[in-house]
Amino acid sequence: MLVFLTTGLAYGGAETQLVHLAIRLKSRGWKVGVVSLMPPKAYIEDLEAAGIPVFSLGIQRKLPDPRPVLRLAWIIWKWRPHIIHSFMVHANLLARLVRIFAPVPVLICSVRSINEGGRFRELLYRLSDPLCDLTTQVSCAGLERYVRIGAVPRRKIRYIPNGVDTERFKPNLEDRLKVRKELGIDGFAWLAIGRFDLPKDYPTMLQAFARGIHNDPSALLLIAGDGPLRKDMEIMAQELGIKGHIKFLGIRRDIPQLMNAADAYVMSSSWEGMPMVLLEASATGLPIVATDVGGNGEIVLNGITGFLVPARNPEALAEAMLRMMGLPEEKRREMGQAARKHVKENFSLDRVVDMWEALYRELLERKPSFRGNICSTHI
Repeated sequence: MLVFLTTGLAYGGAETQLVHLAIRLKSRGWKVGVVSLMPPKAYIEDLEAAGIPVFSLGIQRKLPDPRPVLRLAWIIWKWRPHIIHSFMVHANLLARLVRIFAPVPVLICSVRSINEGGRFRELLYRLSDPLCDLTTQVSCAGLERYVRIGAVPRRKIRYIPNGVDTERFKPNLEDRLKVRKELGIDGFAWLAIGRFDLPKDYPTMLQAFARGIHNDPSALLLIAGDGPLRKDMEIMAQELGIKGHIKFLGIRRDIPQLMNAADAYVMSSSWEGMPMVLLEASATGLPIVATDVGGNGEIVLNGITGFLVPARNPEALAEAMLRMMGLPEEKRREMGQAARKHVKENFSLDRVVDMWEALYRELLERKPSFRGNICSTHI
């Protein structure tokens, strides 16, 4: 059995990737379970509909509490998984700790960002590394950084990117016309999707958009998502005089359709891993303007599928957005087509699931009790 352990289940990129992997692996014959440290906020119905059990450890506060450790140990003893695959820093560290009390043949810890919260957490990664079989990084940039700072030895870290369903995310003219009509879009529409939190650096995006709106008063910025800084960003938009040009859409479940309604995608993040939204936008055929952080440069080919700019630089972001808007429509379409081709060749969901399956088998083959006797339909 394969158990995914995640810090939480919400509409974030890491959680979305975990759910897609779990469902696709289940369809390939793997026995899969999902455990969330915090009470799940999303995807429970999707997972249970696929026949994947979901269990929560019930963590709701930051104070030390031994009960989640005991709950996870109990789940491991009950389910007897062959592999635990953890996602995000808290799940990674807890999985390593619990392995002391509840042994599991293989533990894989996935780091989903180039920055998971500072030096202390990186030190904890280094100290607890002997307790896991392998750490994976979602971007090449992240892998190199974690090796450089000594969080993980190079021999124990592997690059495996995110994967996107290119059949779910693809150009669709009917969706484009329908959503643009629903949202009242007449001019150039930018799209941004993500949690209103510090890593996404929405202030830089709003400042950049404010600089460019004077060149095209019909331009619109669509922002889908929620989070602790949303109200602050709404106030900032009002102060910048651009509130009438921004639609704060909240949480949306129609992301493929929403992406088709846009003319280009914009990201202003201060740091990233390998953003699912950039893969999804590329698969939909959107040209992109993004900050050159984390794995963004592995998705956005500068000058070919979009433009990359330095982080925390409103002037550079505004210039790139104006440059994108000034391109002939045919040129933007060519960029979008190149983006979709790049993603299909390198980041398709099935290709990435193949990589995970190969890694699972490789690590199990190292265990004497599994060597030469591995079949996914019996795991």
